[in-house]
Amino acid sequence: MDFGTASQRLTRTDAAGPGRDGVLRTLRTGPFRFETGGSLPFLDVGYETWGRLDADASNAVLLHHALTGDTHVARGEGAEPGWWDGFVGPGRTIDTDRFFVVAANMVGGCYGTTGPSSPDPDGRPWGSRFPFTTVRDSVRAEARLADALGIDRWHTVLGGSLGGARALEWAAEYPDRVARCVVVAATAASSAEQIAFARIQTEAIRLDPDFAGGDYYAAGPGPVAGLGLARRLAHITYRSEPELDVRFGRSPQGSELPLGSATFDRGRYQVESYLDHQASKLVGRFDANSYLALTEALMSHDVGRGRGGVRSALGRLAGVRFMVAAVDSDRLYWPEQSERLARSLPGRTAVRYITSPIGHDGFLTDIGQLDAELRDGFLD
Repeated sequence: MDFGTASQRLTRTDAAGPGRDGVLRTLRTGPFRFETGGSLPFLDVGYETWGRLDADASNAVLLHHALTGDTHVARGEGAEPGWWDGFVGPGRTIDTDRFFVVAANMVGGCYGTTGPSSPDPDGRPWGSRFPFTTVRDSVRAEARLADALGIDRWHTVLGGSLGGARALEWAAEYPDRVARCVVVAATAASSAEQIAFARIQTEAIRLDPDFAGGDYYAAGPGPVAGLGLARRLAHITYRSEPELDVRFGRSPQGSELPLGSATFDRGRYQVESYLDHQASKLVGRFDANSYLALTEALMSHDVGRGRGGVRSALGRLAGVRFMVAAVDSDRLYWPEQSERLARSLPGRTAVRYITSPIGHDGFLTDIGQLDAELRDGFLD
């Protein structure tokens, strides 16, 4: 897994104008100071675009990925599908024949934007030296990208889960640069339970003997066991109990129930096999340090921090038009948290519900349910 040279493989451009649809590009910016005081001598921002920017730059839409997502929201010039492929594209809800769509990788990630696996000026991965990053840091980096693209104000900023936190932070940090903000399956501030789930995930990585204090890049595959455990726990929170029960129940992976000594291989239940598969997929494509960095950023998410609290921060955003959506079966970001967020916004903002049996991940699989709401006047 070669995460450390990802930024080097990308084509850098000094003029960050519209490029080929769905092709990863990089903007290199100057020195960057983080909210908690750390700094980097330069910051690369990985991003993809679709469509064309109008002459007055009034049709720009910014989409935000979730925790382990990337910039590839939709198909472009290649055939590779994106994670919101049915939602973004020509004639779709986010119509790339009409809008200029931008998706940026979050600071600390491993898909084009500078993160722990990126090389420092001497060519060594930043590793444990990478500064603590927040959602606000990423928004400030994305503002540099917007400047380079010639976008003074976003028509719409939209995201789900961690992406929803980033969308909300954009509105709070740059209210004059956001006309519309769509927050899906996210909260104004991470709750104690969300932090608790996240803490177990980060500890699973840090306690892996191959973590090496975060400087594992030259020593082998790194903390893949810890990252796999983190993913297993996370994925349980992304799905609902009824969905897991209907899909797997107590069925064994083979013909016999996995009974026997707990200290030896005993076979697997189907649900265990499913979680093992999810873990294997992630460790093959994601950097453990980036998982730590982005999870810690989400744990620290609080739109009211330094702004007098959530109600004060959101109450001053009368110039931004909001849509808040929740997944009715979500057990990680409870619908009531979306209701509280909506009540903290100026005016009356009703929560739209995505009806899905699968839980939190419904914001990915069933986002199309917001099509009518978004097309009918919101994305005018």
